[in-house]
Amino acid sequence: MKKIIAIFIAAWIVFNINAQTSDSWPIFRGDQNLKGVAETIIPTSPKLLWTFETGDNIKSAPVVADGKVVIGSTDGFVYCLDTNGKLLWKFDSGNVIEAPALILENVVYVGNLDGTLFALDLNSGEKFWEYETDNQIIGSANWWTDGNATSILVGSYDYYLHCVDAKTGKMRWQYESDNFINGAAACSDGLAFFGGCDGFLHAVDIATGKLFKKIDVATYVAGSITVTDGKAYIGDYDGRFFQVDIATDKTSWVWEHETTKLQFIASPALVGDKVLTANHNKFLYCFDKNSGEKLWEYNTGKHVEASPVIVKDKVIVANMRGDLAIVNLSDGKLVWSYEIGSQIISNPAVASGKIFVGAYDGNVYCFGK
Repeated sequence: MKKIIAIFIAAWIVFNINAQTSDSWPIFRGDQNLKGVAETIIPTSPKLLWTFETGDNIKSAPVVADGKVVIGSTDGFVYCLDTNGKLLWKFDSGNVIEAPALILENVVYVGNLDGTLFALDLNSGEKFWEYETDNQIIGSANWWTDGNATSILVGSYDYYLHCVDAKTGKMRWQYESDNFINGAAACSDGLAFFGGCDGFLHAVDIATGKLFKKIDVATYVAGSITVTDGKAYIGDYDGRFFQVDIATDKTSWVWEHETTKLQFIASPALVGDKVLTANHNKFLYCFDKNSGEKLWEYNTGKHVEASPVIVKDKVIVANMRGDLAIVNLSDGKLVWSYEIGSQIISNPAVASGKIFVGAYDGNVYCFGK
């Protein structure tokens, strides 16, 4: 009994050290399940507080932890700012960065188009280690702690999901899919879930790297998926958005637009009984997660690739015209919008009541009260 209690306490401590808080957004979708939900409150009408200019376009999403904002740029640098927009350090990765970073226990993990995954000190930018894959890294890393060991998981265009030791950067295992891996792997219940360009939903045992199951979803999955309560929510390149029951390997429901049938690049966001996503047809959609019934839609005015973020009773969405908008979670009615004027292809980070977002003009924008 004492041993069981000790294990429970250890697991509780690890979870609470690394769990998302109101002042953090440590991974590009907020948590390991990639649910896209922020634990803070934002003002109804945010004001532009500051901007910071990098050396080239920004395709990466920002992350926030310990009062620091970390974002990559296509100039090859990782930038670390304080939440007032002051540069604390920058690190030259040697190639374009499109992947969002991961911040875990004061370490930044980020990949570039060389296929190199870096581990950097959050406070100084000093490199701890680097790990080489054989092709570009576009998706965020994720993490899983099992006992005393923490693993970093990242997909690559070399077809592999890579698992490395968080402290040393040594490979633990590689799992081979049948095509490129674009998105991040969602981590839940000791399994890593990802949809690849091979048309399958893969579930891999994080402890061993062995395939747990592989579910045919028929077509190219460009974005990351969301996993919760044994269900996966997936958008594909053929314009379908659907729920997969992992236990039965079955698709529970499917939604697709009657005429447009354009690709889903954005990753889903999920809270309560609602699941949201956005499509290249300009629309943000909200569905009942259990039935797939469309509850509402919001026309953003331009193609959407950036994933929506849920903040309490509001939803933040950005489009490729450079519009940042807040709508009601209940009905999709517009609450606030701001025209940045340069396309946004990655979702914002939301922490401490502030919204941080990168745009194609190379600037990081911060909105708040």
